[in-house]
Amino acid sequence: MVSTAIKEATKSAHQQLEKTVVMRLKGIRSQADYADVLKHFYAYFSAVEQAIAPFITSGVLPDYASRRNASHIRQDIVDLGENVDTLPAAKAPNIQSVAEAFGALYVLEGSIMGGPYIVQMLKKYGMETGFSFFSGYGESTGQRWAAFTERMNELVVEPADVAALMKTGEETFARFEDVFAGSTKEQASLSV
Repeated sequence: MVSTAIKEATKSAHQQLEKTVVMRLKGIRSQADYADVLKHFYAYFSAVEQAIAPFITSGVLPDYASRRNASHIRQDIVDLGENVDTLPAAKAPNIQSVAEAFGALYVLEGSIMGGPYIVQMLKKYGMETGFSFFSGYGESTGQRWAAFTERMNELVVEPADVAALMKTGEETFARFEDVFAGSTKEQASLSV
């Protein structure tokens, strides 16, 4: 199954990103700190969503319109009393096919799975609001993940497509880490 293959192919990049994000989360001491972390998520998710938009349609992923997206992050930032006028620079992978789009979306959708743990961590640090993004799909999270991976497994079957999906998944993790690592010092303004 392609879902198993991409999990293995992206394991190292996933672990590296996870370390970076957890370090940032552990540094949260105020709502402003939390909003800053969310701005990194918002900048990157917005960029990736724009890149996959031509390929992930309702015909490809029927429930895509109801899936969690950057608007949830934006609302959390606003709920924390901040805005998205100035964001870190974020560059999505170059997406040229449905397979590559699924590789990128795998990373975004997969971030939901750790959400409940992140909410617990944030509450421990005194946060009381701004959890819609990390709350994912609530009790339906496992079902929504299974539906996503099932559709990905159905549509991405050709060896060249599987290779493209895995390469894009790995690149998506790496570029997400770049946003947090501050490898690009410039600031970008983004309105979504």
